[in-house]
Amino acid sequence: MKNTLFDKIFRDSNGKIVLAQMPNPPLIVWIASSLLKLIFPTGGISTVLDWLAFGSLFTWAWLELFQGVNYFRRVLGFVVLIGVIASRTVGIDALGYNAL
Repeated sequence: MKNTLFDKIFRDSNGKIVLAQMPNPPLIVWIASSLLKLIFPTGGISTVLDWLAFGSLFTWAWLELFQGVNYFRRVLGFVVLIGVIASRTVGIDALGYNAL
């Protein structure tokens, strides 16, 4: 099989095109904690959920950046990592709550 730029970007080591995968534990924790933040929008629980969501999404992005199965997944990890850091710098998270 010819190794084209498309193959390098979108195919894994088995030759399969990979754009999305089953969520891994950090992504599952991020989804769950983000949904729980909708139920508990204020108070101490919200603060804990906010940090849990941030930490798990940061971890997921870091893992994708350095262990992603193809270049697309690694770039996705980089973009999410920059977005997560930027959201903390600005102080507003994806759900519109003040993160600081």
